[in-house]
Amino acid sequence: MATSAESNMAIAKTIISAVGSAAAMAMVAHNLPPEVQDYLFFGIRNLFIKFSNQLTIVIDEFDGMVSNEVYESAQIYLGSKLSPNTRRFKISKPEKEKNFNMSMERNEEVTDCFKGQKFKWIWICRQVQSKDYFYNPRDMNSTLKSEVRSYELTFNRKNKDFVLECYLPYIINEAKLRKQEIRTLKIHTVDYENMHDLSAVWTPVNLDHPATFETLAMDVEQKERIVKDLDRFVKRKEYYRKVGKAWKRGYLLYGPPGTGKSSLIAAMANYLNFDIYDLELTEVKKNTDLRRLLVATANKSILVVEDIDATIDLQEKLSSRVAAPSNESHEEESKVRIF
Repeated sequence: MATSAESNMAIAKTIISAVGSAAAMAMVAHNLPPEVQDYLFFGIRNLFIKFSNQLTIVIDEFDGMVSNEVYESAQIYLGSKLSPNTRRFKISKPEKEKNFNMSMERNEEVTDCFKGQKFKWIWICRQVQSKDYFYNPRDMNSTLKSEVRSYELTFNRKNKDFVLECYLPYIINEAKLRKQEIRTLKIHTVDYENMHDLSAVWTPVNLDHPATFETLAMDVEQKERIVKDLDRFVKRKEYYRKVGKAWKRGYLLYGPPGTGKSSLIAAMANYLNFDIYDLELTEVKKNTDLRRLLVATANKSILVVEDIDATIDLQEKLSSRVAAPSNESHEEESKVRIF
């Protein structure tokens, strides 16, 4: 009996001694310079990792000056994976948007299951010294806070190839679909004062047009043909890629004002969930400007060319002019060619 009590006492002393040593090490480390602290904890962490079967991938918000697509996709994807066990999360909604945006709070953990495998996500926000921090103009959130953000994805080592070849591509694709579903449609018009800046040449406003194919006053059979054609076009994106063609579809709408052309375009945009870019060719003076405008449009959008017949009439008038020899090159540059 006495032997058992002495044994328990010895174990208790050992535990107390270990805790005391750990506390003392923490106190010593706390008083060390930051560089020494980082080195010390890095070594301890590597020691634990050496005997662990877990692997951690760090996904930074930026790769140099460029946004990291994996980080942005994870942010959208994990917003829909918040569980009842999540203690804190962030929510936001821009003034003119319809949907709430949910995302993880810093240092919170989310567990995701994919094809029978578990993955642990943690959102890390690290403060850095201002003198060591290089300001990134693309980062609108950190600015003066000198904050570096990243996700840490932890999983079993044996699933490394599975994560890189299957799980992360799945997250990127799901994020694209989710972003497409929740976004507010926009109609973009040209800002001719910013033709030099591709990021600002189109000015967006919310598209609040209520037109749908269900409410459109149009021949039923004709509506069905258009809807079927749109569905076929959307499903054949990969086919266009295989045959080396640009993924685009053209429609010519004609008729007097008030016959529903704009309503049909709005119904198509609402059905496809595509933005609209409204372009008046009569305002475009040079081919180079037209190219810049087209390059600045986004994928999955509808480009509306207004009054194209008036543009063709303008071209006929320009081609019928007899220009002076000294103005030939300037006259040619000023034309917008219609193909």
